[in-house]
Amino acid sequence: MSGSHHVPALPLGIQRPTLLLDKDKAIRNIEKMAGKARKSAVRFRPHFKTHRSAGIAEWFREFGVDAIAVSSLDMAAYFADHGWGDITVAFPVNLLEIDKVNSLAAEIALGLLVESEEAVQFVAAHLSHRVSAWVEVDTGYGRTGVQWDRPDEIVELAQAVVATDRLAFKGLLTHAGHSYHAASKLELDAIHHDSVARLAYVRAALRAEGFSQVQLSSGDTPTCSVVDDFTGLDEIRPGNFVFYDLRQVRIGSCSEREIAVAVACPVVAKHPQRNEIVLYDGAVHLSKDSLISADRTPTFGHVAFWEGDGWGLSLPDTYVSSLSQEHGIVRTTVDVLEQVHVGDVLIVVPVHSCLLSYLLHDYHTLDGEIIPSQSTVGVAT
Repeated sequence: MSGSHHVPALPLGIQRPTLLLDKDKAIRNIEKMAGKARKSAVRFRPHFKTHRSAGIAEWFREFGVDAIAVSSLDMAAYFADHGWGDITVAFPVNLLEIDKVNSLAAEIALGLLVESEEAVQFVAAHLSHRVSAWVEVDTGYGRTGVQWDRPDEIVELAQAVVATDRLAFKGLLTHAGHSYHAASKLELDAIHHDSVARLAYVRAALRAEGFSQVQLSSGDTPTCSVVDDFTGLDEIRPGNFVFYDLRQVRIGSCSEREIAVAVACPVVAKHPQRNEIVLYDGAVHLSKDSLISADRTPTFGHVAFWEGDGWGLSLPDTYVSSLSQEHGIVRTTVDVLEQVHVGDVLIVVPVHSCLLSYLLHDYHTLDGEIIPSQSTVGVAT
């Protein structure tokens, strides 16, 4: 181990890449978003795919949350087993999993996403219990959903839903994922208001055809983080906000001080001639999500020192410059190199916290608690 230097040892007994969770930051993030939803009188249905943990889910109950969104039927089953009874699967319904749909629908108030009459007819013909159906609308992201400027198609799809016995039409749902490409808070604000206006346009078309009850649901962390007034919506479904990450910092959704997760990584080698440190922390731990700088240089994470009761802010000119399966290469400065020794532990602040939590499973809080996630208990996602 190293001799005298400036990198303090972590008190958590770290031996391999370990997912750290600052519980206080996460709870503050939850409290802030719940407060914004309450102020705008919209339903707060947080997306739980970011943390995928029954233990962390309990923190949301303290702020009145009783309805959630997830990204798969397996995830829905996991949270249903932990007492959550109102769950929307915010992913186009997979017809090959109809047996899982029926199993869940027998236990909870289940919401499904549809975007084609083919899916509506298949699900309706095979359901054994009543479920809620949201028509997914594409308000600009270009991933899934019926395009917002094709209201006649959406009206026909909603009519197909209400013509069935076991699908209850709930309303219109969108994910404004193009917000992740925004370059400013002003642009995020514009994306939000455009999405709400486009949903309202479709709702007006539905109302003209006799649909009196049409709820509007939207959810993405960037816009939900910067917008304070959700007038026009009935529910919001952000997820990443519970932890945040460097991508959210770049977008303007949060500050680095609000990021609630990081990875403790053992130092396994140093190469002073290249100003590089090698960490035990590769793509199987961080994923290969990166931020691209103006000169096209990729960054797979920032690096920080442990500061006694948590990690500090990112070190200047120090970042994970490349990843292989188990190796993380850190490009850094002479000053940082002199402070770091093989056998130390450095902290990597992630680019994408959702994938990070999926890959590293257990959360280690700063006070020594271990909180398992869905991956830990072996439920596939």
